[in-house]
Amino acid sequence: MEPFPKDGESAAAAEPSRGAAPSSGVVVQVREKKGPLRAAIPYMPFPVAVICLFLNTFVPGLGTFVSAFTVLCGARTDLPDRHMCCVFWLNIAAALIQILTAIVMVGWIMSIFWGMDMVILARPLLGQVTQLPWEAESRQILRDLEDKTSQNNW
Repeated sequence: MEPFPKDGESAAAAEPSRGAAPSSGVVVQVREKKGPLRAAIPYMPFPVAVICLFLNTFVPGLGTFVSAFTVLCGARTDLPDRHMCCVFWLNIAAALIQILTAIVMVGWIMSIFWGMDMVILARPLLGQVTQLPWEAESRQILRDLEDKTSQNNW
């Protein structure tokens, strides 16, 4: 008679392997489905996103209103197939919803979460260094010069 598995052990772990390696697993990818208003939040520089969060915290909808203008200044969004004017008006609509529903606290809470989303979306851009188009070419020229000088200096 075989003993029962201990607490925390599964019956599958107690049985010998059935052809699968013990470390094999399944890779699962999860993607968040965003609505049009949520996808219209622009990816802004980190300081601008923090200012918008601050504005949204104290005046519901004001930070969202300011973020709408960053779209006109070239901030990208998760709606690449829509024209920037359409994305601008989606952000203005979100700001109006926040302002109009702030009376019953829903808009104020939505506004704070919207500002937090702006900061979260800006965070990946915080550590990235923007490389200008001519920088790659100039770095390659410098590498070539270093190689030539190292070959000439024996």
